[in-house]
Amino acid sequence: MSKIRLMIIDDSLFFRTFLTRQVGKDPAIEIVGSFGDPIEASNNIAALRPDVIALDMEMPRMRGDQFLKTVMPKHPSVKTIVISALSGNVFDAMHNGAIDFVGKPGSTPGFDEAKFIVEVIQKIKVASTAHTHRYADQKPVAARPSAPAAPAARPTVSGASSKSIIAIGASTGGTEAIIEVVKKFPANTPGVIIVQHMPPVFTKMYAERVDRICAMKVSEAKNGDRITTGTILIAPGGEDQLYVRQDASGYYVYLTPGVKVSGHCPSVDVMFESVSQVAHKNAVGVLLTGMGADGAKGLVELKRNGAHTIGQDEASCVVYGMPMEAYKRGGVSEQLSLTAIGDAVLRRFSGRR
Repeated sequence: MSKIRLMIIDDSLFFRTFLTRQVGKDPAIEIVGSFGDPIEASNNIAALRPDVIALDMEMPRMRGDQFLKTVMPKHPSVKTIVISALSGNVFDAMHNGAIDFVGKPGSTPGFDEAKFIVEVIQKIKVASTAHTHRYADQKPVAARPSAPAAPAARPTVSGASSKSIIAIGASTGGTEAIIEVVKKFPANTPGVIIVQHMPPVFTKMYAERVDRICAMKVSEAKNGDRITTGTILIAPGGEDQLYVRQDASGYYVYLTPGVKVSGHCPSVDVMFESVSQVAHKNAVGVLLTGMGADGAKGLVELKRNGAHTIGQDEASCVVYGMPMEAYKRGGVSEQLSLTAIGDAVLRRFSGRR
């Protein structure tokens, strides 16, 4: 089996040397080039034929997001992962086709060098087999000019109740996939709860990004937050598992430190299973692109308890892992392309199926 050909682009010689030495120890990866200048790197892609590029974001002469926007469309078979300091710019990179990102040492609390290298290697391997998707420009919903409704207008929310809830899980490729779904939701959509595998701190920046794009109010979830009409809560990355609980006033978020479930904390499985226990047929569960099987068991539980469940199809996934496992286990009521999922969710609350 041929090795994964990796190119490293980072203006720090120290960090390039560190990555080359540590990642190069993996027998499945070959370092074919290391560059401090993204323009020089772009001139060598054709000759070096990398499968994956590990890309920094903050560099002189050309930023990482600009590199993705202008250089990578010329090399559609090459996949990119971003290794960057704490910055919302990583989400611009996802928008422009990067497969995944890793926070640089010091970006998040409690840096563990060995764990960092394991994560980088894992993401390189996933990226080498992933599908690249670039997305149309996204503008906040409020900035879009209104237009007369067409005869076959998008479903509106009219049949929802205070007990209705939408649960969404995703991993690799999910930052853009989630936006593609929720940007279709009007402001009176039932409450949405999301688990997207992401490092600590980045989830808050991601929530702020989604909030600027969609009509619903989006925030990083805090313990005790109510899940109400018009709100989207995104589980914080870190050491807390997220559960959905119910009291006389409705649904709320319960966050508590916990062990990893299905390899993750927070886990989509934990969130889905808690939703299934309180919402039953009033829930819609959506499982999007991602590596592994987190969420598959939980989606089965949702469907078993009467919820409508949706899995993203293979063609539109960056990585067809989590939704594939759910589909194989019988947990998917309908399997749809990413662009169709938002409307399908709304149909569950529009009075027509």
